[in-house]
Formats: sequence, structure tokens, C-alpha cells
Amino acid sequence: MTERRRNHHWTRRTGIEILGWSLVVVGLAALVLPGPGLLMVSAGLFVLSQQYAWAERRLHPIKRQALRAAEEGVRTTFRITVACLSALTGTLIGVYWFLQPPAPGWWPLKDEWWLFGGVGVGISLVISGLIAFSLIFYSVHRFRVRGELPPH
Repeated sequence: MTERRRNHHWTRRTGIEILGWSLVVVGLAALVLPGPGLLMVSAGLFVLSQQYAWAERRLHPIKRQALRAAEEGVRTTFRITVACLSALTGTLIGVYWFLQPPAPGWWPLKDEWWLFGGVGVGISLVISGLIAFSLIFYSVHRFRVRGELPPH
């Protein structure tokens, strides 16, 4: 293997490691903070599965369960409507949080506790809402339009 090829291999492997573990860590944090935690952990495992068999083994059951849940979530028009309204509500809350209006008069705590976390939380909520909309669209297209069945 030439020196250039070894450097390329090392750079690719390092990039996969950094991206994969970053997604896993941020995803774990997003499980308790606003954000798409499970989606990010799954994305991190997907990236790491390019290098590690253990990540690929962990990824398959998660993928299977996620596809079953996605199919179940768009099985009826009512569920699709509720999912879209939930995504819209989260996105609008994110926009409100992003704008950082002053604390209302009825707020019982100090003003700095009103919409804590600042603009970053608002951006995270908006991104989560947009991801939710894209996943709803994907699920409707895959399971209702194309009629695919989730893996068993």
C-alpha cells in the first residue's frame, strides 16, 4: 500500500470515528435535551457500522423497530394529522424560543429563567420539527404510497 493510500485510509477512518462518536454523544445528550436523540444515536451507529461489526449488530434491531414504528405511525389519517400537528407545534415553539420575547407578567420566577437556554434551544427545536416533518413525509411515501411493509 502506498503512502498516499495509507494516509487516505487513516484520514477516512479517523473521520468516520469522529463523526460517528460525535453523533452518538450528541444523540445521548439530546435524549434529555431538546432534539432528535434516538435519530442521532442511530445515525452515529450507522456511521460507526462502516468500521465496526458491533455497531452494525446494534443498528439492525434499532432500524427494524424504527421502521415498524414509522409504519404504525402513518397507518391512519388521524395518526398522520396528529404527527403533523405535533411537529408544527414543536417548530412554532422553537421559533418563539428563538425570538426570545421578554418574560410575561405572570411568570413567577426570575426573568433569566424564562425560555432558558437561549437561541440554541430554539434552533434545536426548529431543526427537530423539520426532521419530524421529513420523517413523516418519508413514512407516508414508503408505507402508504408505495405500500411497503416493515421488516419483521
